[in-house]
Amino acid sequence: MSCVIRQTSIGDDAPRMEPIKSFEDLDVWKVGREVRQDLYRLAKQLPKHEQYCLGQQVRTAGVSLTANIAEGYGRFHFKEHVQFCRIARGAAYELLDHLITCHDQG
Repeated sequence: MSCVIRQTSIGDDAPRMEPIKSFEDLDVWKVGREVRQDLYRLAKQLPKHEQYCLGQQVRTAGVSLTANIAEGYGRFHFKEHVQFCRIARGAAYELLDHLITCHDQG
């Protein structure tokens, strides 16, 4: 697989190019990972009667978000990669709905 280059900047230094060697180097995956960790903590705080159903849905959607970004990165064809990004976007909207449900239920 070819190596993608991304531009970064540190402090006042001029921007430099860093290779992306793994899906773990993708900023979107890193943010998704943080969100997933927060979702697991949230699911543990749900009332006992919601931890199994709604909690499981929240955890599953969080895992789906980062897993689809990773799987899309591993695909060889651009169109396949884009499709997995679309699935990850759908998981993000699913999470939003679950969080709205959590909020509505207090």
